Parts: sequence; C-alpha cells; structure tokens
Amino acid sequence: MDHAHELGINFFDTADVYGWKKGEGITEQIIGRWFAKGEGRREKTVIATKVHNDMGDWPNEKRLSALHIRRAADASLKRLQTDYIDIYQAHHIDRNTPFDEFWEAMDILKQQGKVLYVGSSNFAGWHIAKAQEAARRRNGLGLVSEQSHYNLLVRAPELEVIPACEDYGLGLIPWSPLAGGLLGGILRKIDKGRSASENMAKELEKHRDKIEQYEAFCDELGEDPANVGLAWLLHQSAVTAPIIGPRTLEQLDGTTRVLEIELEEKALARLDEIFPGFKTAPEHYAW
Repeated sequence: MDHAHELGINFFDTADVYGWKKGEGITEQIIGRWFAKGEGRREKTVIATKVHNDMGDWPNEKRLSALHIRRAADASLKRLQTDYIDIYQAHHIDRNTPFDEFWEAMDILKQQGKVLYVGSSNFAGWHIAKAQEAARRRNGLGLVSEQSHYNLLVRAPELEVIPACEDYGLGLIPWSPLAGGLLGGILRKIDKGRSASENMAKELEKHRDKIEQYEAFCDELGEDPANVGLAWLLHQSAVTAPIIGPRTLEQLDGTTRVLEIELEEKALARLDEIFPGFKTAPEHYAW
C-alpha cells in the first residue's frame, strides 16, 4: 500500500465482508492498522468500502435496512480507524428495502460527516435509474459510482449498466478486470508448470479458443495479456479505473505499464472479434 502511494495510486477499495470471516472485517482491519501508522496515509487515500453482505446471523446484520447501514458504517469506521469513508457502496441491490429508506440512512451518514459519497456495486441499469430518481426527489446527489463485473469476457454491462452510468454521470469501477486470471496470461503460466484451480481449469476449457487467440494477439502487440486486458478497460466509456489486485510488488509495478498502452482502433476491433460485445439495449436485440 505504501508503494501504491509512491506510484501515485490513491484509490483503495475494500468491503466489510472481505476476509470472509463473518463479522470480522479482516481487510478493513488491515487497512485500519496501515492508516494508524500516520504520515499522511489516510489523507492521501480515497477509501471505498461496502455494506450489504452478512456480518452476523440476525436479520439486521445484512442487506440495506436503515439499521444495518447505520451499524455497518460505524463498525467499518472503527475497523478502518478513520472518521469518514470517502465512498460508501451498496455491495448489492436489496430488493426488500425501498430506495427512500436507503437514501435516508445514507443522508444521515453524510450529514454526520461519516460518508462523503455513495456508490453502488452489482446494480442493474434500472436499479441505477431508480436510485438516482429517488435521490433526485430528495434533492440529493445520488450515486457517484457503480462497481460492476466487467472485462473482455464479461461484457453484459454494455447493454444497460454502462449507458445508465453515462446518462447519470456515474464512474464505472470494473471488478475482476482479468476474469479471475483467465485474461492474465493463464496459458503461459500453465505451460510453465503453475497449476490452476479446478474451477479455473473448467473456465479455461470453456473459453480456451478465445484465450488462445487473445494471448497470441497480445504476443503480436508485444504486451503482457494482463496489461492488455486492463488497458482495454481504460479505453471503454464511463470506466474510471479497473480494480487491480496485485499480490506482489512486482505485479503492482507491472501494472504501471497499462497507462502507457494505447490500443489503436484496429487492435480494439480485433479484441471485439475475439470477445464480441453488446450494442446498447434495446438496439442489440430489437433492431
């Protein structure tokens, strides 16, 4: 994280559920201990965390009820060892909580200075529209970002999520930008004897033809597949930045190359041939 700051990376994304030990907020605690070291770490960081998933076994220890949002925010602040969250994101849509209740809870947090901006994650296009119109009725700012599953293999957001983000002015923050590793040069890694998980192996066999074409094209470009996948996202409309997940300093340093890659129209067209995308709905399926 210190090295990320040295590279000029200042946006860190987490969630109360990350670490996957119910109620513990493991990754928030890690970031909190880092913030506590001082030396401007918190001030230099735009921290985003999320609320929705199970943090306990009782009814109001999950989803987006006003009570859970209030309790979850206070718990996240404590673990993060900070007094405010830059972007507080709904980790998923809660179909049982009306947006007026959601916005009332978020507005109170903003009035208290605990939250600066509100974002969403895994929302459909029409959820974004409902959220923004509900906020508008309350004279509120509404959502500022949507964190969506988007990469060369998963392009469904192009149907309605991205158009909604563009129309309402949300920044799109793609998660799993390398499809869990499938777009990160998996074939050459396996060739070098590095094994893939059983689930990854199944996904690879499902998409092997596309991945083979993709890695061959990356070789033609003279670029690492992982960097091409990230660079492609930066060429897409509404995308603010993909969420990278480096495990080593070497991987983190390697991603800085992405900012220098300019994919020409011919290269973008070739990637569309390998991984066909979507037109904006309803044109894609209506005419």
